Amino acid sequence: MTKGKHKKQITVGFVALGCPKNIVDSERMLAEIAKGGFVLSADADNADVVVINTCGFIAPARREAMDAIEQAVKRKNKGAVKKVIVAGCLAQREGRQLFDEAEGIDAIVGLGQRDKIADIIANTLAAETRGNFVSEQYGKVFDDRVRLRITAAHFAYLRISEGCGRNCSFCTIPSIRGKLHSKPGEWIIAEAAELVEAGVVELNVIAQDTGAYGRDLKPRKDLAGLLIKLEKIPNLKWIRLLYLYPTGVNERIIETVAASKKIVHYFDIPIQHINNQILKKMHRPGTKEEIRRLIKGLRSRMPDSALRTTLIVGFPGETEEQFCELLEFVKWARFDHLGCFTFYPESGTAAAEMPGQVPDEVKQHRKEEIMLAQQQIVFEKNRQRIGTDLVCLVDSVDRQGRGKGRFYGQAPEIDSVCLVEKCSVAAGGFIRTRVIGERDYDLVVEQVLC
Repeated sequence: MTKGKHKKQITVGFVALGCPKNIVDSERMLAEIAKGGFVLSADADNADVVVINTCGFIAPARREAMDAIEQAVKRKNKGAVKKVIVAGCLAQREGRQLFDEAEGIDAIVGLGQRDKIADIIANTLAAETRGNFVSEQYGKVFDDRVRLRITAAHFAYLRISEGCGRNCSFCTIPSIRGKLHSKPGEWIIAEAAELVEAGVVELNVIAQDTGAYGRDLKPRKDLAGLLIKLEKIPNLKWIRLLYLYPTGVNERIIETVAASKKIVHYFDIPIQHINNQILKKMHRPGTKEEIRRLIKGLRSRMPDSALRTTLIVGFPGETEEQFCELLEFVKWARFDHLGCFTFYPESGTAAAEMPGQVPDEVKQHRKEEIMLAQQQIVFEKNRQRIGTDLVCLVDSVDRQGRGKGRFYGQAPEIDSVCLVEKCSVAAGGFIRTRVIGERDYDLVVEQVLC
């Protein structure tokens, strides 16, 4: 669509939901919308067009998406909004069914049409009927360069692959985003360099299964080789690895991280459970013994390693004894960060049809027990840090000089933070601090002037 004066008057409100992978998609769509000549509005409730980039992974994400859609449709019914467009994972997963579930949607946009969003907006504005822009099968990798970023200016997410080659019995990702498709290495390095040139000092490497990077490429590549290339980018200070499947953390990755001056000693390794029978029912190839060896090995090689994991409680057939085994493992492993989810029987997954579905109240109680144990671990670790020095990346500073930042063991937007009482450096700068206290999960630090 050619640019014109009438087009520049059309405002587009954008609602970005979901995980960091979805954030990258949102940033690409925002760039395409701006390039298309539309005016991006911070007020989605009163824009001409509202685009909602949804997550559809599990039930809570779906509810959040449906709430956002309902809000946009209400504004449309009141005449404040002309068109409502739903994109992303929920659109890909539900397809035409979304039109019936939420009356008032004007178009649904699948993952494969991400980069055509500007044309879709124009077409939707001109159309009198609803538009379905969803292909039944999705399985490709996009070039994510040229993004209008919605994270802070100094950190970014770097997606290195799309989809997942695993077959976890509880997961909808392969059915939504397809099998593993790794990005060509030259795309990734070019994107990383582009981000660093724009002021990024921290790159958070993401994928559905980060450690699997390159297995599908010809010739075959691997994550460690990619990391070595990323390290060479000037002015890049921190590289962080997120979403490492436990059996994918091999010796070459560990050696690369241990030897690096830029890859922080932070390992996000979702294990989901520790009981071997549950892991087998989940279709997870790792075992309790292998996971224990991995954790012990990481801490032996890098004693300062920060470990994050996610768990699922209430998986079908989970007995009290199996749950207690998981609880005891959490107490042994002493993770620095932990997210715990109750099992959701997602339609289309093998686990949804398994016998022995656990009652909701039991699942919730088990989640609370895990999180209480984890809280005690984190609070104790925080107390042990009092008096130690940490280098922090400043994320924000208010008018009173109070700052928020993170040391290497805290990932952006999901982990705790360091509260800096008097910060002399702007966001994006690094400071040396000393831990002087704790506030719930956060650390209270003071800047140490050299």
